[in-house]
Amino acid sequence: MKKQLKTIACGAARLSVAPMMDWTDRHCRYFLRLLSQEALLYTEMVTAPALVRGGALHLLDHSAEEHPVALQLGGSDPAELAQAARLGAEAGYGEINLNCGCPSDRVQSGTFGAVLMTQAPLVADCIAAMRDAVEVEVTVKCRIGVDDQDPEVVLPDFLERIAEAGCGRVIIHARKAWLQGLSPKENRDIPPLDSDLVMRMKMQFPQLHISVNGGVGSLAEAKGFLDAGLDGVMIGRAAYHTPTDILAAADPEIFGTGVVADPVQVARAMLPYIERHLAGGGRLHQVTRHMLGLFAGRPGARAWRRVLSEGATRPGAGPDLVEQALERIDTGAERAAG
Repeated sequence: MKKQLKTIACGAARLSVAPMMDWTDRHCRYFLRLLSQEALLYTEMVTAPALVRGGALHLLDHSAEEHPVALQLGGSDPAELAQAARLGAEAGYGEINLNCGCPSDRVQSGTFGAVLMTQAPLVADCIAAMRDAVEVEVTVKCRIGVDDQDPEVVLPDFLERIAEAGCGRVIIHARKAWLQGLSPKENRDIPPLDSDLVMRMKMQFPQLHISVNGGVGSLAEAKGFLDAGLDGVMIGRAAYHTPTDILAAADPEIFGTGVVADPVQVARAMLPYIERHLAGGGRLHQVTRHMLGLFAGRPGARAWRRVLSEGATRPGAGPDLVEQALERIDTGAERAAG
């Protein structure tokens, strides 16, 4: 089973949705999977100490319908990461990804995330330990460098070290992370993109499966990177805020399979999931907050967002609210046609 999931994850990495804290939880992933059966989805970052020392195994919860899905871990202790990777593999994840790109203060204080770009030998030790612990693929998500590092020097050395440790696939966020002076939000926009460097790394390390991340805002742009020779493209905020634009046509256009997903059908397909979530004691907004962008750019989108955002937190809110919101979409479409 593990080897099968490994193969699936590698093929799915042609297009993936980035791990995003507070966004890509299990409800979000279930929803995105209805838009694309093929794209690789990632969990929010889960810290190895939370799993190993804190026993927070509920953070590994996911449904079989989410596959192909990868677990992203944060940490810097090789033994602890190996144990966390083992827990993730036992939970059924087809890939374990090590976070070497997050610039938040909280992550820096734990000596993981983007700060690990300054400690390539330690990262290599972590990869080797995780590889020894699990049969599923171990991958890395990194930046091109941090602070005053020269990416032209640092990134090739980093990639060489992790490749020697057994990492065959890496996702490169094509921006530096400034750990001093920029907030995590600013680090997503202010440092300039250098996608050309990522392309050069693919030429220098042809044996590595390399995906580019950062600033990709459309499916056409993703196809452009693939056509140029990269192995994969990871999309973050655009896939969350405009999921239909990014994922609805991904299966036929990127993977050569399936059909374009209909967002109305996706919304209705979420209703049984919502009913199960509510029956288990959950709240409607925990699911529908991820669905607000489903009709972005389409007639009725504003009414769809308003109905869900205003009503989903009210006591007793249920699946009928989604149907009410869909009626506003239908009305908008009729106006546009008229």
